[in-house]
Parts: sequence; structure tokens; C-alpha cells
Amino acid sequence: MAKKRWWALALLVSGIIQAQTTEKELIVNTEKTVKKTVDTTTNGWKTKGNLIFLFNQSNFNNWLAGGENNISGNLGINYDFNYKKDKITWDNKVIASYGLLQTKNSDFEKKTDDRFEYNSVFGKKAGGYWYYSFFGNFRTQFTKGYVYSKDANGKEIRTENTNLLSPGYLTFGPGMLWKKSDNFKFNMAPITSKFTFVDKDFTLPNKAYFGVEEGKTYRYELGFYASGYYKFEIMQNVTMENTLNLYSNYLDKPQNVDLDYTTNIVMKINRYLTTNFVFQTIYDDNAFAGFQTRQIFGLGINYGF
Repeated sequence: MAKKRWWALALLVSGIIQAQTTEKELIVNTEKTVKKTVDTTTNGWKTKGNLIFLFNQSNFNNWLAGGENNISGNLGINYDFNYKKDKITWDNKVIASYGLLQTKNSDFEKKTDDRFEYNSVFGKKAGGYWYYSFFGNFRTQFTKGYVYSKDANGKEIRTENTNLLSPGYLTFGPGMLWKKSDNFKFNMAPITSKFTFVDKDFTLPNKAYFGVEEGKTYRYELGFYASGYYKFEIMQNVTMENTLNLYSNYLDKPQNVDLDYTTNIVMKINRYLTTNFVFQTIYDDNAFAGFQTRQIFGLGINYGF
């Protein structure tokens, strides 16, 4: 009888241990499933775009302090299409903008903005927030650009200076990407190729055009490239987007680092109306021995898609 009790007790204890083990396995498997679900919920393509039109107008009539009637408009597109699957990430961004200004006493419409840029970064997870990466960047403009001056009679004249693909910039190379989110990331590429394309008809005797020698149509550079992107909310309905690109050419004056920084502040009024402030500064001594800057501020009609 005692033997039967011991057998019954042993079977009970064995059943309890087995049940606990099964429960632990169930918990572990459930946690793994939940983690996998969380990691893959954002898998696939994620797209986001923004179309904005900025308008400015000034009118003066018998205004003794002086002024010139003018009207201007800027149209811009900012479109992201990003892909993620398990340890793979592929981020793409297209930025395009164009603006014109017409003043009463000028014979010409003048550009206030002209930009097309495509950025692409492919990454494979290395650990933590780090990815092995390969990036590509292409930049150019849409239409002709002019230098304005006056002739001997004081009449305004213009001289064509730039055009589509003149200049055009193509930059690419392998590197390391640190990405905390789509709104906070930077990429470093220590072996980066850069091509500058131009129309040889713009080159002047014994003078380089955007760093391209006379009679040639492109310039090749090899160097270090770094880029960063950070977008955040300053306060409710006010966001700030920052983009920074740096490049140092190993083959010629590496101490002269090219810089391209843009900040875009959007103050949301309602679903369709915003106040926008854009500031961009570029330093590239092959193009101009100093800083190039542009600034745009105005009321915008905003459409997200």
C-alpha cells in the first residue's frame, strides 16, 4: 500500500514538473512570436509625400518710402518611399522644388528656387542601430540659370550660366548607417566616388567650370562622405527638418570640405495651410569661393499623400 502511495506521489510530482516545463516553453515561444510580430509589423514599403505651394505678393501705389510690385511662387515636392524586411532597410527620398519671381521693372522672370535631388541608402543590419550600407545621391536643376547685369545703356541683360545636368552631381559608395528611426539617422562612407557633369559649351578658356577642366564634360573625385537627417517637433504643430551633407575629396585639397545644409520649419495652421521657412547654405569651392545661401518664407498650401 505504501509502495502505491510512493508511485502516486512520484507521478504527481513528475506531472507538475512537466506542466511547469510546458508552461515555460509556452511563455518563451509566445515571447518569441510577439517579438517577431513586432519586428515585422513595419515590413514592406512605407510611403509618405508632401506637396506644397508657397505664394508671395507685394503691391505699392504712391508709396513714398519706395518699393517695387512683385509676385512670386514656389512649388515643392518631398517624397519618401522606404522599404524594410527583417534585417534589410532601403530608404529613398526625392526632393524637387521650383520657384519664379516677377518684378514690375524687370524684363525677366527670375528663379527663386530650382532643385532636384534623389537620395537612396540600402542597409543590412550589423547590430544595434548600425547597418552596413551603400548609398547613392544625384542632384541637378530643371531649367537654365542666368547671371544678370546691365549693358552700357543701363538695360538689364542676362547670360546663361547653368542648365539641366550642367552641373549634375552623382555620388555613391559603401559605408555604415546608424538609424534609430526614419526621422533620425546618419550615414558615413569613407570610400565615396563623386562625378560632376557639365556641358562643355559653358567652360571658359583656362578656367574650370564647377571644377571641370576646359573641354571636358565631367570631373571625378574620391573621398569621404557623411550625411545626416533629423526631423523633430519643436512644439505642437511646429516641426523642424534638418539635412546635412559633407564631402572631402582625397585627390585635391581634402581640407576644403564641401557642405550642404538645409533646414525646413513647418508651422501648421490647419490641414491644408502652413507657414514655411526654408534655409539652405552650400559651400563648394569648385563652384564658388564662399557660401551660397537661399531663404524662403511664406504661406503655403500643403497637401500630404
